[in-house]
Amino acid sequence: MSALYVLEEGAILRKDGDQIVVIGAKAGLLLKMPLEQVEEIVVIGNATITAPLVAELLSRGIGLAYFSRAGQFLGRLVPETSKNVPLRWAQFQAAANPQQALHIAKSMVKGKLLNQRTLLMRAAREGVPDLAGAVADLKVLAERVDRAQSLDELRGLEGAGSARYFREWPKLIRQVGFRFPGRVRRPPTDPVNAMLSFGYTLLSSMVFASCHVVGFDPYVGFLHMDRYGRPALVLDLMEELRPVLVDSLVLALINRGQVDPADFETSLGGGCRMNRSALRVFLKAWEDRRHTLVRHPLLGQEAPYFRVPELQARILAKVLLGEAPEYVPFLTR
Repeated sequence: MSALYVLEEGAILRKDGDQIVVIGAKAGLLLKMPLEQVEEIVVIGNATITAPLVAELLSRGIGLAYFSRAGQFLGRLVPETSKNVPLRWAQFQAAANPQQALHIAKSMVKGKLLNQRTLLMRAAREGVPDLAGAVADLKVLAERVDRAQSLDELRGLEGAGSARYFREWPKLIRQVGFRFPGRVRRPPTDPVNAMLSFGYTLLSSMVFASCHVVGFDPYVGFLHMDRYGRPALVLDLMEELRPVLVDSLVLALINRGQVDPADFETSLGGGCRMNRSALRVFLKAWEDRRHTLVRHPLLGQEAPYFRVPELQARILAKVLLGEAPEYVPFLTR
């Protein structure tokens, strides 16, 4: 099964028997695909989904996610909300308990710092010079996480680690024409940041769906501060997966020459985004990464990367329900 990405402006998606049919506004028939082969549909830009197809997606549990043309996540259609009330009660109680929330958040931050460190160590093995200092610093910060006394202190360690990590990124980018001025988010102002931001948006959609499947409220988290409309738990669970699923992918696309600085557009507001050609390349690479098999370090089983967020959410659920002692982050070697 795979995701179906719809980039064609004005496309119409409808149900034809057990198939999805995609019709272009000008080109006519673009695609026919059996519904049983579709994991989710991702619409980027403007497209119309007919009511019979929406009903069929809901009945089959197939996700439907909407993104703006600029790559902003707008929302997703999901089937009936999970009935796992005991889990949500446990989630709310843990979030309201500063010490319990701190204990869970520590594991998430430590996972992120260690995975950032692993990415730099891999780059060093591949010949990128002068990374030893950053590798050592991230190890120290990860060790300090265990001694953090408050969520504010923990957030400070996470911020310091990310700043130290991204300071090394100009060394990791080996393709001529790409520059990295540091992490710039709203809006991203250069091609590297544009790909990072879009990748994190795709990841957030994937984690959001996993929270729904397991039965969590995606807006009640432990590390990220409560803010109206902010999916705090999604952001929490994303942290350890950013280097694994997005950062390494962006670096690979650049260093293998699969994208070029000319493949990006700048809006009137100064924001940078991929053109349609680069977007197709990125989404193809993202699908390949999502379906790559990996052995889960805690569970000892092989699974595609797209299942990792759900597995991590289930580990967290066991912790909150008293069935496991602590949340164990997903770590790569």
